[in-house]
Amino acid sequence: MPRILLFLASTTALTGPAFAQDENPVTTEERDAQRPETDDPATGSTEIDAPVVAGTDRNTYTAADFERFSPTTALDMVRRIPGFTIQQGDDRRGLGQGGDNVLINGQRVSGKSNDAVTALGRIPAANIIRIEVRDAATLDIPGLSGQVVNIVAESTGISGSFEWNPQFRARITNPRLYTGEISVTGTQGPIEYTLGLSNNSDSFRGGNRGFEFVTDPQGNLLDTRFEEGRFSGDRPKLSGTFAIDGPGSSIGNLNLSYERFYFRGREDSDRTGVGQVDRFRTFRDSEDEWNFEIGGDFEFALGPGRLKLIGLRSFERSPFVTTVITTPADGTPPTGNRFNRLFDEGEWIGRAEYSWAMGGDWQVSVEGALNTLDAQSQLFALDPMGDFQPIVLPNSNSRVEEQRAEANITYGRPLAGNLTFQASIGGEYSELSQTGANGLTRTFYRPKGFVSFAWAPNETLDINARIEREVGQLDFGDFVASVELSTNNQNAGNPNLVPPQSWNFEVEATQQLGEFGSITAKVYYESISDIVDQVPLGPIAEAPGNLASARRYGFEWNSTFNFDPLGWRGARLDMQIEARGSRVRDPLTGENRRISNDFSHYFEIELRHDIPNTDWAWGVSYEHYAEANSFRLNQIGSFEQYPGFAGAYIEHKDVFGLRVRGGVYNLLGNNEDFTRIVSVDRRDGPIAFTEDRSRNFGPIFSFTVAGSF
Repeated sequence: MPRILLFLASTTALTGPAFAQDENPVTTEERDAQRPETDDPATGSTEIDAPVVAGTDRNTYTAADFERFSPTTALDMVRRIPGFTIQQGDDRRGLGQGGDNVLINGQRVSGKSNDAVTALGRIPAANIIRIEVRDAATLDIPGLSGQVVNIVAESTGISGSFEWNPQFRARITNPRLYTGEISVTGTQGPIEYTLGLSNNSDSFRGGNRGFEFVTDPQGNLLDTRFEEGRFSGDRPKLSGTFAIDGPGSSIGNLNLSYERFYFRGREDSDRTGVGQVDRFRTFRDSEDEWNFEIGGDFEFALGPGRLKLIGLRSFERSPFVTTVITTPADGTPPTGNRFNRLFDEGEWIGRAEYSWAMGGDWQVSVEGALNTLDAQSQLFALDPMGDFQPIVLPNSNSRVEEQRAEANITYGRPLAGNLTFQASIGGEYSELSQTGANGLTRTFYRPKGFVSFAWAPNETLDINARIEREVGQLDFGDFVASVELSTNNQNAGNPNLVPPQSWNFEVEATQQLGEFGSITAKVYYESISDIVDQVPLGPIAEAPGNLASARRYGFEWNSTFNFDPLGWRGARLDMQIEARGSRVRDPLTGENRRISNDFSHYFEIELRHDIPNTDWAWGVSYEHYAEANSFRLNQIGSFEQYPGFAGAYIEHKDVFGLRVRGGVYNLLGNNEDFTRIVSVDRRDGPIAFTEDRSRNFGPIFSFTVAGSF
């Protein structure tokens, strides 16, 4: 840790505000005089303090713009903004630049578990003053890209909202009855608070059934299996956010959360094959996780600018148990395995940001972090007496730790009335260590930064461009050995992993179509070094490891088309499309292929009609998802959903003051198909067998009741 502190101190000294270096410094007062009606940033205004470029004002929405949808929360409103999609920075490294493309009263959503979707879902619609859609490069908030929404809200008195989302499947699974959320927002003196209880994120009931056929390389049938799977998960969460306005111009936020996650999975399989004894195989999987997060920030005026201090502490304990038992029909003793794993993950982050105006908007930031994983794993085999006996699993118990420090300096300013520029440069130092027999300690110095532009060539078109040097986040679980009993695969654990890095390029354009709606399109390209994929470790072992380079590229489309100008009042078509390609050199064959399990494409379309002069609405939707093949050294797996997921719903916006919706989904009978080609040794050699399965799960009925108080 001393080297971390030395790095932070030295970098801060090098990148600190050089007040004496500008011969004609622009004062805060002069800067504010050049802007439209915004408050002095030293007063802690809740407005976005950024220059207004041509076309910005047209992207301001009020409650009246969403009245037809009868929203109960800010989330309901944001999801109906034409051409806009919430982008969450779930896998971002620390609390640094970037993150969710949502601001609340001009500030980024504080914390990690308190993400944008969670925060928006707890702001009652009645508290919304307006919603602004802005180009990221026009803001003096480093790291954001593309379109950003700012929610301007005010709480007066006590208010709240609630939503209940039960779901029923026609067969296989139990109903999902406990999904929903309730939150209360209020003020007490200078403190504004929100208390919430939810079971939304990752709450599910799933299940499917179907046949799986195992064939030899010539296509001859080896085994026939009829399988039925059932999976359930609940994530109850109790949280509180507290914001204090003052003393003076200071602003403070505190976020607290405690969460549980209960997962249960089971799969039963009847198996019969030529020359084999009939068998019954049971698979059981469970997790009982608990976690907490304490985070906060405090911002105040200091000298010519403002200083913001941010801190976060989080911890997660995740015990997993997986058991597979195969029982022959001839009475011979069953065989099987059990794999137990306990993960304790911790994170400590401290961050400081100092912002000031001097010929533009400047910010210096420093951040220090400590991430840890303590892993304990055990593998057992079932003996003829029915008891589980331990099996040696090397590199299964270990502690992985990363100490990290980074520093950045960011500058942004308008280059013309319709062109804004923002740039950041910095770097990070990290020390990555692992205990155990294969333990290593390594250090890394990595540059980071970006350049972005926002251009409004006319009143209906916004263009954003960005180039970024990014350092990725490792999954510490890849450092230790693991076993996947469902497919009889094992990872040896790799102590030599290093964080991936990439050069990211993207261009995003938003075209307003007037009364017809809007279109947002983005193209992107990533040149990645040290990407994590499956690699060989010795003649038979394998694990996640680093490959020299990879490419990833894609296209995104988000559009809203209103039919009102064509005479169909109240109807709109929303469309979201993303297609992605990738390329990496396979470590076994040397051939180019897609990145293993990489996202391939997603397509979603919704037609909604709010019937004029009534409280009724109806809609239909369709979506399809696909991903690239998964690659291990001895097998290739492919997953496909066909023909896609279709649904229809009907909604009434005022049932005793509540919004009520009923819908039915999976109308096309979507199937989940999975194929696994397993080789005798490595997949550059002869094939041993192929597993091919198709499962269906029938129609799904959903129900939603939402309201506010």
